[in-house]
Amino acid sequence: MKKILITGGAGFVGSVLTPMLLGDGYRVRIYDNLTFGLNGIIGCFNDPKFEFVNGNISDRKSLASAADGCDAVVHLAAQVGFPVCKRDPDEAWKTNVLGTRLLTEVIEDDVPLIFASTGSVYGKLSEICTEESPTEPLTVYGKSKLKAENWVRRRENSVVLRFATAFGISPRMRLDLLVNDFCFKALRERNLIVYEKSYKRTFLYITDMANALVFAIENFDEMKGEIFNVGDKRMNCSKEDVAELIKKKEQYYLHYVESKVFHDEDERNYEVDYSKINDLGFTTEVSIEKGIDKLLNFFQHFDVEKEYSNA
Repeated sequence: MKKILITGGAGFVGSVLTPMLLGDGYRVRIYDNLTFGLNGIIGCFNDPKFEFVNGNISDRKSLASAADGCDAVVHLAAQVGFPVCKRDPDEAWKTNVLGTRLLTEVIEDDVPLIFASTGSVYGKLSEICTEESPTEPLTVYGKSKLKAENWVRRRENSVVLRFATAFGISPRMRLDLLVNDFCFKALRERNLIVYEKSYKRTFLYITDMANALVFAIENFDEMKGEIFNVGDKRMNCSKEDVAELIKKKEQYYLHYVESKVFHDEDERNYEVDYSKINDLGFTTEVSIEKGIDKLLNFFQHFDVEKEYSNA
């Protein structure tokens, strides 16, 4: 029975991934400093295969102790998104870069490492992005994640997953994600202002994001040493597409604004090719329409507070 270490495992992604792995029979050890609390993984403590270690990703001694005896590592711990990283760039570099470097130094060379990266490392591109496209990130977030990728890729036994823009329901809910934010405002506030409506990006439901990490664990020998874009070309949508999809399901006031003040500093406005991971057998299960349905149903029944926003 393999033991998996998940750094940042109490967060948005980890709190969905951990129950999946436990259900598949893995032992799971989460290493997290609980920046956003423990609520997302409370239920996991009922499983005897689960362990929790409270620690900071930049604490070498504690990190080394947590990694000891683990058969694989999923590295999720990070300052996520350009607003958070812009607000505290020093903490972003400390967590995203130094923390990743320390992790690569404390785990054994033969231990598989799966790193959760982002499409923000591409920056502003006009062509369809493949894993071979140039990486020219524009923000502290994108630059720090690319630097972290470089540390990870120094190891032979590593995989880098560049995820599409996540959305969906998690025990550690987030409202700052674009689709989540649009659904929440449309349903709870009945009002949505959309900037840069033509900007496109690909979206990925949280369970499919977690499934991709499980896929990488189970197909590691085929994937090691490589970078993979993770998403689904069928879910490449503009902001306007998302807003109009929601409007077909819920009536609300929708207003489009063109502004040079409010904009996505990562300049995520491109389409991405996902054939590399698709050719290995990975496919997504939740479409943008089904994901929006799930979110609208959730927000109808739960009055989610703003405390869940990372930004």
